[in-house]
Amino acid sequence: MKGLRFGTQKGRAASIISFGFLALFVSGCDLAPKYDPPALLTPIPASYASAGPFQPATPMDTLPRGPWWEAYHDPLLNRLVAKLNVANPTLSAAVANYDAARAYVAQVNANLFPFFVGSGWNYSIQQSQQRPLRIPGIFPNQYGDNVLALQSTYEVDLWNQIHNRIASAQASAQATAADLANVQLSLQANLVNDYVVLRSYDAQIKLLNDTVTAYASNLRLVRDRFEGKIASGIDLAQAQYLYDGATALRTQTIAQRTLIEHAIASLVGEPASSFSIPPSPVLPQVPVIPTGVPSTLLQRRPDIVAAERAVAAANQQIGVARSAFFPALTLTAMGGFENNGAANLISLPLSFWTIGPNYILPLFEGGLRHAELAGAYAQYRATAAQYRATVLAAFQQVEDEMSLLNNLAVALQQQKATAADAEHYTRLATDSFIEGASNYLDVNVAETEALGAELQAIIIAQQQLQASVRLFEALGGGWSVQDLPTPRQVTDY
Repeated sequence: MKGLRFGTQKGRAASIISFGFLALFVSGCDLAPKYDPPALLTPIPASYASAGPFQPATPMDTLPRGPWWEAYHDPLLNRLVAKLNVANPTLSAAVANYDAARAYVAQVNANLFPFFVGSGWNYSIQQSQQRPLRIPGIFPNQYGDNVLALQSTYEVDLWNQIHNRIASAQASAQATAADLANVQLSLQANLVNDYVVLRSYDAQIKLLNDTVTAYASNLRLVRDRFEGKIASGIDLAQAQYLYDGATALRTQTIAQRTLIEHAIASLVGEPASSFSIPPSPVLPQVPVIPTGVPSTLLQRRPDIVAAERAVAAANQQIGVARSAFFPALTLTAMGGFENNGAANLISLPLSFWTIGPNYILPLFEGGLRHAELAGAYAQYRATAAQYRATVLAAFQQVEDEMSLLNNLAVALQQQKATAADAEHYTRLATDSFIEGASNYLDVNVAETEALGAELQAIIIAQQQLQASVRLFEALGGGWSVQDLPTPRQVTDY
């Protein structure tokens, strides 16, 4: 590193002009590879394989923009999601991470401008009389040193190293913004999923309440018949067993509902102790979900866009690593005033200044630069592979949930038919018992099967709704790459 001090205006101007031309000549060199998003190893299919009755016949390019959860037409659910968007601490942390990424972009971007630093000191200095090379009478043992100075440094971006760092930081900040959107979508999907489970428990509790009431009536009937010597003790024990079992199952279901209610409280940022949701045994209807065509999924999933932006950031880091092989040039200037402690510090005879370039050229560093470049290429390959994995997982999730929606729709109709058959079986067994043609074992079996069939129908309806929630999430929830902040937006801080 070398600093130059120019003694004349002519020499100073010539040096500045020569270095200025040098900077202009090489500052257009960009050592980062030309960037294109990673290509998938297989072509994107023209349509989804699992299309069914829960997708429109004419698919739209994207989900409707805006609150996707409103498709379930539940005002209370809408209010809960609105609370989540404001008060969820996990979402707040994701927002803070994005703000930190933007702040880092601003830090890197500041290197495009010259730095100015003011400094000064006021020292009283006492030196040892036994110091080496001391010349008595020439250099005083005690003296003052007052300095007031302004220093400026400016790093010339010869090989676009600074610009590549900025571009990498901008892409990383965009990835963080997409991560933020993905976190918000995931939290919203968790909330809607928990709300569906809560309403499923409400429906199950309503069914169990009705069942316990019916079983209590049957128990009284069997007890009366037992006391009248018409029914056996076995019949009475079976009726008591059914009643106690249904009561226990209701208590277990109420306990599970309480846990889900607590989970929803945490999602919306409220203490579980002071949070409650009124019961409602009616499940929402499964909405019709426009899936669009597979090729649009790459622009609608925030996690895919985040993965692609990570690849772009890694690509720019290759340019940063390449530029480390070439000289670095920094222009410096400093000027100010200095005296030995006397008055009138700011005066022309007491002024000083220096101006000139500092340049660094790596000669031997034990393979450090080559290792850094190899690491940059490896990081690029890793992010490109992760991008492809994210895309494949996204297509799998969409196909999985579409397939589940269609198959569960068929299963729900079949289960409802099974529950109707079990109800008919129960009526026949009960009538036969009342008429004395059979014992209570037939009623016991019939009522157990009927209760299980109805509970299973509710659970399948719940699973179908959960699949629809996951399909909304798999399709990006109406998000689009157009919602991603631009490089300029992540830089303005």
